[in-house]
Amino acid sequence: MGKYSGDFSSLSMFSSIPVINIIVCLLIVIGGIGFIVWKDIYDYKFNFKKYRLQSKVVIIMSIILIILPGMYFFFFEFNELTLKERILVSIFQSITPRTAGFNTVNLNGVSEVGLIILVILMLIGGSPGSTAGGMKTSTIAVICASIISVFKNKGNAELFKKRISDENVKKAFAIFFLYLFIFLFSGLIISKIENVSVLSGLFETASAIGTVGLTLGITPTLGLVSKIILIMLMFFGRIGGLTLIYATLGEGKKQFYNYPLEKIMVG
Repeated sequence: MGKYSGDFSSLSMFSSIPVINIIVCLLIVIGGIGFIVWKDIYDYKFNFKKYRLQSKVVIIMSIILIILPGMYFFFFEFNELTLKERILVSIFQSITPRTAGFNTVNLNGVSEVGLIILVILMLIGGSPGSTAGGMKTSTIAVICASIISVFKNKGNAELFKKRISDENVKKAFAIFFLYLFIFLFSGLIISKIENVSVLSGLFETASAIGTVGLTLGITPTLGLVSKIILIMLMFFGRIGGLTLIYATLGEGKKQFYNYPLEKIMVG
């Protein structure tokens, strides 16, 4: 496999074996979409219209996050591989970053753009109520719906003709920026103290906070401080942002009043 083989090979020796790739990919997807989705699938089979909103959002987001990155990897990466290997490797690499941590290629052979896509997938993670980490597919869907509602000058975010509450929108943005800040801050610290590229540092922190387990090979050489940072990120990513905040700070007192409203210019 040329530049795509090497240390930290994981499942790279099976990259051309369809059965292993398909089984592992299916297990990753099954574990990552959540039990609520599987309950709806069990109850309503292929009657998609009867699914709960969360199930619809999770399924559509999961399909998008498999197809679009997979198309990029197929057309712009892994050109040295045979057609069959490119198809299998591209699909596998689009699925595994959001929860599993396996890889069928040496990721050091992937371009910087490809690595950034992997970082984004690791940060998004799986879906609520699943075995996956990350900020979750539903969080990204709510944020996208909120942004679209602003562009269309609508009063509320909407998904599948259902209105999303302002509370859910606020939580989605809070989770997004919390993950983004911790991921960027930790990655820059590791990059600085370990004298590695910024992308390498960010890749490690995205993998840790997303509880994924992928690496570019620098993890064994990291110092004590960097390893402690990664341990804390894995702990944070496994518990979840809002859970950790509520556990440490509490939910706060309920506010029975509102301050006077005043507009401020943004944008």
